[in-house]
Amino acid sequence: MSNYWTKQTTKEPLYPDLIWSRPSNKLTAGKLLVVGGNGGGFKDLAYAYATAEKAGAGVVKVLMPDALQKTIGKVLEMSEFASSTPSGSFDSKSLATILDHAHWSDGVLLAGDFGQNSETASMIENMAGKYNDQLTFSGDAVDIVISNPLIVLNRPNTLIVLDFRQLQKLFMNSRFTRSITSTMSLDAYVEALHEFTKRHQPTLMTVFNGNIVIANNGQLTSTRIDQEIDLQQIGTTACVWWLQNPSKTIEAITSSLVSNNQ
Repeated sequence: MSNYWTKQTTKEPLYPDLIWSRPSNKLTAGKLLVVGGNGGGFKDLAYAYATAEKAGAGVVKVLMPDALQKTIGKVLEMSEFASSTPSGSFDSKSLATILDHAHWSDGVLLAGDFGQNSETASMIENMAGKYNDQLTFSGDAVDIVISNPLIVLNRPNTLIVLDFRQLQKLFMNSRFTRSITSTMSLDAYVEALHEFTKRHQPTLMTVFNGNIVIANNGQLTSTRIDQEIDLQQIGTTACVWWLQNPSKTIEAITSSLVSNNQ
């Protein structure tokens, strides 16, 4: 075993003290802002909201384009709205509203359903540059990041939850010299993530051959999961745990993977 990689099982957590010391009072369990949705749907947004509540966040607020307000109203509790493009996605003017709510929160989850809109992508890029606290990218928000990784490569307090295809593109678009393949060994995969996160700021949460791998500042943990892995569910849960343990990034995210077994 290398000095930068440790393994966890669902029955043997690496950081048991963190699991048993979780906040028991909602007032101290953190405030999370979940952002996403477009005029065509809000499935990922609604799922992230429900998952964050289940994961134990103190307060969860949802922010979506106002195009959805006209069709669904306030279906989700604690929902807010920002201005949208004619097609129903966040527009450039929504940035001020999103930043206002972000500063209320302890962290922001960009949950997905943003759609393929260049104005929305530009707004998210600007938001990442203007907001300095915890920011998690999930769903199609990750596609915006990997299209222009410069917006986060040097940004601390960043978690990116991405699948194998997205990780390949992130490496390529970051001009990282190493490539990854689906046939490589877990050891080689971990080594590549070790090198990448030594050079770049974001924490990466990825899945490879039944293992959930967390990489932060060159340190890695892997957890073998013997069931189907729901990337959005584990990413949202990790976001909540990190929110509650901001100084223990890799420990909190790793512990979130075995929380349901304790």
